[in-house]
Amino acid sequence: MTPVQRLPTSTDDERDAAVEAAAGAVRRGELVVIPTDTVYGIAADAFSHEAVGALLAAKGRGREMPPPVLVSSATTLQALAVALPDWVQPLVQEFWPGPLTLICLQQPSLTWDLGDTQGTVAVRMPDDQLALAVLERTGPLAVSSANLTGRPAATDADAAVEMLGDVVSVVVDAGTSGGGEASTIVDTTGAQGRIVRRGALSLEALNAVLQPHGVTLTDEG
Repeated sequence: MTPVQRLPTSTDDERDAAVEAAAGAVRRGELVVIPTDTVYGIAADAFSHEAVGALLAAKGRGREMPPPVLVSSATTLQALAVALPDWVQPLVQEFWPGPLTLICLQQPSLTWDLGDTQGTVAVRMPDDQLALAVLERTGPLAVSSANLTGRPAATDADAAVEMLGDVVSVVVDAGTSGGGEASTIVDTTGAQGRIVRRGALSLEALNAVLQPHGVTLTDEG
């Protein structure tokens, strides 16, 4: 494999070149590292079985830990998920783009293979202009935190390169990531919504949005 391209993003021209390089690598079925509003992520074409498999292998994960999917628009959720509860829309309106991941029942017609998902997909729209620019060019990406399993998630390009530089082709370097705290994960597939991983959004913040709609999440994170 050719040495990883680590691309700066200090100017508009650099940002455009980095985004295009990352998108091109994804289209070729390669792995890339991109910044997000939480931590840096390792990304693959969500519809490439080989690329997703390579992502899991790069992190040292098995199929029992499928990656979430990042999207560039809230409307994409309707194309990826079915049977969404009515209360999902207020959360999307309030917290997307942002650090909220929603576990949903996936569209049965989707041809991807993210791992052992049990018919679900975890979806998020990140609040990061570089990530969104890449996503607009590639479509949905399977993205997991840029780290080896068991090690802290990378919050800068140095850490991402140190852990994953030998398996990714492009690293988009945007300095220190904006949040440093992982997204909150909410499972929407059961009779009652529940937090399954605590993160940047608190239970109180989520329920403050949902209470006018007569919904209260539980916290199992």
